[in-house]
Amino acid sequence: MIGIGPFPIQVVTIIAAVLLAWLTARMVGRRMPGAPYKAAGSMILDAVVWGLLAARLAYIAQWWEEYSATPMAMIALGDRGFTWWVGVLVVVAYIWRRTRLTQALRAPVLAGAMGGVVAWVVAGGVLDLMQGSAPPLPDLQLATLDENPISLSEYAGRPIVLNLWASWCPPCRREMPVFEQVQTEFPDVAFVMVNQGESARQAQDFLDSEGLNLTDVLLDPSSTAMQTMRSRGLPTTLFFDAQGRQVDSHLGEITMPSLKDKMLRRFNSSSESGTDK
Repeated sequence: MIGIGPFPIQVVTIIAAVLLAWLTARMVGRRMPGAPYKAAGSMILDAVVWGLLAARLAYIAQWWEEYSATPMAMIALGDRGFTWWVGVLVVVAYIWRRTRLTQALRAPVLAGAMGGVVAWVVAGGVLDLMQGSAPPLPDLQLATLDENPISLSEYAGRPIVLNLWASWCPPCRREMPVFEQVQTEFPDVAFVMVNQGESARQAQDFLDSEGLNLTDVLLDPSSTAMQTMRSRGLPTTLFFDAQGRQVDSHLGEITMPSLKDKMLRRFNSSSESGTDK
């Protein structure tokens, strides 16, 4: 998994695109007589704030049924749930409205906004290519809760959602009910929950205490999966297609809307709630 420090690479690319937009607006403004370049940079930042808010609200509206069931998930920005095209439209509309009386600002601010959007789109394409070259599903030797040996390759041939977790990890504990529910809505997908560094007793006691019924819980006492998949922390969720190619990843707690969204986009799967959207 690619990232810089604690930040996923997707977040880093957004920050870089915003910085580029701000710099572009100021540079273009400096070269235009009468254009207040400092105001141009400030307007870019204001537009980004409104764009992010609109993109988040649009995503919440799209997945309202799921968010209304767990309202606190609406402020869980770590799930990276945004409807980006809505955000871009709001950014352009905001800039157009704010500059209708100050035409000197319009060109540098729009130039900055377009530069940032182009940089973000190009970065997204590069990330998709890098994701496509990610290591395939590894043939790890793990164990069941009954401590019988099992190979991860036994799940090959159908889409796999691989979750790395531990019972001492608070976000891991919070997201477990999400996987429990979604596994019943996507029966053609294998949800493989690989416990990291704990014994069968520790894992089973946690599942029993929470009343969780997860179909495929495996043990990885030496945390080999984290090392093999270059995970930078727990929880980590990896998505593999039926050919064993990694098609997506998520570091940190995943919410119901974000998980279902990835399922529908990456696997073209359908669920009872997903087909209603």
